[in-house]
Amino acid sequence: MGWIILKKKRNLQALLFAIPALIILGTFVYFPLIRNIIYSFQDFTLSSTTKEWVGLDNYRTLLSDKTILICLKNNILYALISIVIQVGFGLVLAAVLEDVAFHKFAPFLRSVYFIPTVISMTVVCLLFEFVYNPQMGLLNSFLELIGLDELTAVWLGSKKTAMYAVIAVSQWQSTGYVTMLFIVAIQKIPRDLYEAAEVDGASKIKRFFYITVPQVKQMFFVTMILTVVGAFTVFNEPYILTGGGPGKATMVLSLHMYQTGFVKNNMGYASTIAMLIFVITAILSSVQFFTYGTEKEDR
Repeated sequence: MGWIILKKKRNLQALLFAIPALIILGTFVYFPLIRNIIYSFQDFTLSSTTKEWVGLDNYRTLLSDKTILICLKNNILYALISIVIQVGFGLVLAAVLEDVAFHKFAPFLRSVYFIPTVISMTVVCLLFEFVYNPQMGLLNSFLELIGLDELTAVWLGSKKTAMYAVIAVSQWQSTGYVTMLFIVAIQKIPRDLYEAAEVDGASKIKRFFYITVPQVKQMFFVTMILTVVGAFTVFNEPYILTGGGPGKATMVLSLHMYQTGFVKNNMGYASTIAMLIFVITAILSSVQFFTYGTEKEDR
């Protein structure tokens, strides 16, 4: 009987510790989410005193909105390039920094690669506006300096290059963060595995593919999902650098949602776009959660 009372007391204590977190989540996550679901079935503006219930009309508009297709294409392109550079190159960079040959310089290099992560995205975008400037920008000046004048371009003003230029900003800032995550995962790999492989005559490339990659596959999957979710919620870079232009060449879902709600003053349809972003990111997060959880249980 005393054991049951003690267990109930511990459960109550655990609940008391969880209450502040539940209140914060309920106030800032679940309540706004429920309200947004309701708003997505309504038609109203920022100054509306009443909201008109329109049912599935906003979702029908969503299915026929050609801008949504452009946004999805850009977000998918964003995700694919981010996976290759941030996750793929980040893993290679982490393996190089953890190599014995770089141990002396590794702390300095880690700081160099991680510094862009802590810089404000607004500052980063203003920096790259100068880099991409067609007249006095660093990029075109460098290309001219090395004799590649034919490669100079109006990077943010051309539909062919604008999206890639915007994506490059994210890669420069975020690759260091993903690299640090991989470094932590690589440091947990038993050194005996590398020593045994070296004794057997395995090259560094073989050790990378047969030891490093399999041992960090869980971190690889986690970083991939984080990168993809980030690509589908990106807002600052296209908003600051191009505003979605030229035309709609750099329009993404979150920017389209913002312009619909705060520029076109159609908050109901903006809430519907927000629901689309939520569904996409929720599906991707669920895949990561169930896959990673299953692998962890199997070990």
